[in-house]
Amino acid sequence: MTDQTHETLASVDLGSNSFHMLVAKVDADGRLSKIDSLRESVRLGGGLTEDKLLTDEVQERGLQALKKFRQRLEALPQGSVRVAGTNTLRKARNASEFIKKATEVLGHPIEVISGREEARLIYLGVANGHSTQSGKRLIIDIGGGSTEMILGEGMDMELTESVSTGCVELSKRYFDDGQLTFERFERASLSAKLSILPVSQRLIQSTWEHTIGCSGTIKAIRRIVLERGWSPSGITLDSLYALRREMIKAGHVDKLSFESLKKSRRPVLAGGLADLIAVFEMLQIEEMEVSKQALREGLLYDLIGRMEKSDVREHTVQSFMNNWRIDRVQAEQVADLAVHFFHQVKGYWAKEKHQNLLRWAGLLHEIGLQISHRRYHRHGAYVLANADLAGFSFQEQQLLATLVLYHRRKCKPEQMVLPELLTEPIKRLCVLLRLAVLFCRQRVKTDLLPVRLEIDGDQVFLMCDAQWLEARALLKADLEKERKNLSYIGIQLNIVLEPQAADG
Repeated sequence: MTDQTHETLASVDLGSNSFHMLVAKVDADGRLSKIDSLRESVRLGGGLTEDKLLTDEVQERGLQALKKFRQRLEALPQGSVRVAGTNTLRKARNASEFIKKATEVLGHPIEVISGREEARLIYLGVANGHSTQSGKRLIIDIGGGSTEMILGEGMDMELTESVSTGCVELSKRYFDDGQLTFERFERASLSAKLSILPVSQRLIQSTWEHTIGCSGTIKAIRRIVLERGWSPSGITLDSLYALRREMIKAGHVDKLSFESLKKSRRPVLAGGLADLIAVFEMLQIEEMEVSKQALREGLLYDLIGRMEKSDVREHTVQSFMNNWRIDRVQAEQVADLAVHFFHQVKGYWAKEKHQNLLRWAGLLHEIGLQISHRRYHRHGAYVLANADLAGFSFQEQQLLATLVLYHRRKCKPEQMVLPELLTEPIKRLCVLLRLAVLFCRQRVKTDLLPVRLEIDGDQVFLMCDAQWLEARALLKADLEKERKNLSYIGIQLNIVLEPQAADG
């Protein structure tokens, strides 16, 4: 890596069962060497009520865990730490409330990632740990609230899926009182099978050479299987049945006596086992090996890619431009001008971290035209808010969709549903994108325009060559209309006409 300040990186996985932290060194070849790790059992998913609200108690447990993480992370600079929230934070209606408090405690931004993005990152972590392995592989990750299944070969993914069934969710529903019976295991596995069914129907039509499991549940089960001698190396279906029989014989989670089983994992082992049995039976898996790497490592490898200009988000945007037949010349002209304006106000009005977001919005602002010209900004925003955008977090998708929604027509601040800390920055980025779209309305490739921006608080001074603007009646009328539109969001646009510079 070329940036010495980022030789040490860290990732934090805010899982539905546990919060995990990984700190690693990055060598010259981009490989990771673990320096430190920490796990805190929070059981965030167990604190999700039927109304999809995180209880105060579980939020406090989470914040206390993050305070411990902060002690290890506070020496690392911004941009060197990736923090990802998964299934429970995807579901919780009050997730934004917890994320705001958690961000303040941790000191680094928190992303909530989609199930498929989680699956992609898991594959990235596992594949880098098995880089010498040839042949197609199926990767299974059983988390607290979701199960990820990814089919791929090398670094390429063929299928990435996430289903809402996991060890915390199944344990809470079927083993909440700790009682362990065959009937309960059967019901829990059936529930998992119903969730897995749509994905399994696609997977059983494929073939693969390796089945790899990862993360806490599967690693815990493998340790028990090896401890009891039920399998010589990996996990088999017979070894899972043997573990189930042993647990039923114990009768209660408090009576489980496996030496390798941590006390904090006892309450969720039954749900995890029922889920894994369902996966084995549905996909007809013979044996599963176990990877040491998963989501946390995937987050770091993805971060390395961003730092080394190999950002999967850029590839996603380019793919969408091709698939949605976007006018590339026009899109690039708008994006370039928006970034040009960005650099003129950077520091006063915009932060460096938002530049890519603005550029991508410029490249995708016309994506809705393939649906209809009428209200195409709304169609585009809907597509971007709901599509699977590899590499993008939920928050990034929301911001991207918001920029596309407000790149034209009236701005209605009451509809700009964003976290409080982001409303002002995104409002300002909207102004830059809107002006870029106006100046590119003729759809003609032009050299750098004789305009520049100056900022004073919420006042925007558009410094424009008087003679040049006078010759463009439509643009002049559009700018006058834009003054009124921007006033709705508290922005005062001032058009300052400058005399033409003398030749020579």
